[in-house]
Amino acid sequence: MSATAKIGIIGGSGLYSMPGFDLEEEVFIETPFGAPSDAYMVGKLAGKEVAFLPRHGRGHRLSPSELNYRANIYGMKSLGVEWILSLSAVGSLKEEHRPLDFVIPSQFFDRTMGRISTFFGDGLVAHVSFADPICNELAEVVHDSCGALGITSKSGGTYLCMEGPAFSTKAESHVYRSWGMDVIGMTNLQEAKLAREAELCYVTVAMVTDYDCWHEEHDAVTVADIIANLTKNAANAAKLVHHVVERLDTERYRTCKCSKALAHALLTDPKVIPEGTKKKLELLVGKYLA
Repeated sequence: MSATAKIGIIGGSGLYSMPGFDLEEEVFIETPFGAPSDAYMVGKLAGKEVAFLPRHGRGHRLSPSELNYRANIYGMKSLGVEWILSLSAVGSLKEEHRPLDFVIPSQFFDRTMGRISTFFGDGLVAHVSFADPICNELAEVVHDSCGALGITSKSGGTYLCMEGPAFSTKAESHVYRSWGMDVIGMTNLQEAKLAREAELCYVTVAMVTDYDCWHEEHDAVTVADIIANLTKNAANAAKLVHHVVERLDTERYRTCKCSKALAHALLTDPKVIPEGTKKKLELLVGKYLA
């Protein structure tokens, strides 16, 4: 595999066709954890190599519960990615987060059921720090870029990750609001955990399409309204990705904690780690077991 990229983009399947993106290669990767959602679209944007992955596959074939999160993040790591910008549609749980706003959450709350959220196990135990689940340095670049482009955004807040694929009941929505949650989605918690274990800088751009079912005007929102908001958000997302990629200094050495997340996280005595597990996780832990 010759293609490499330092910046990874996970999002809707239309992003890799954004203006200014020069597709060079479609890279199909088979990982120790199975196949990712689709091929990685590797090419140049703003003069830098980037890799796009349509989270749900082209044509939106995979539901949130069916996604192979481990393969998706492992594939990014194997391409040489160090920064991941993840974009996803969300519902708003607060009046202040209006449709077409972008929220850059600093926290996640897990309401999924039984999804695999770690690379580890099979004889190798690791406990990474996840108190601050996103890269603050990358989030700052994203927030500043939103401001420069005139996109209404909020830095901070909590993304509640639900199982889906059905949306919340009104009772659930009101409970989440009482907990102080900001936005609700179905995909980004697992991405964030696995990116941390892979020592990648990760940030979520939560693009508000509508208010969750708690809002008194929710029933007045039509599917056509939501689709219109999705289209507008996609256009803003393309502008934002271009601006962030342009600003990121991919030649500098990363000094954030993300790049050393496993330094003190591996608990298992290297002498007892099964060889098969060492081989499977070489990409992630090889430098610590040498």
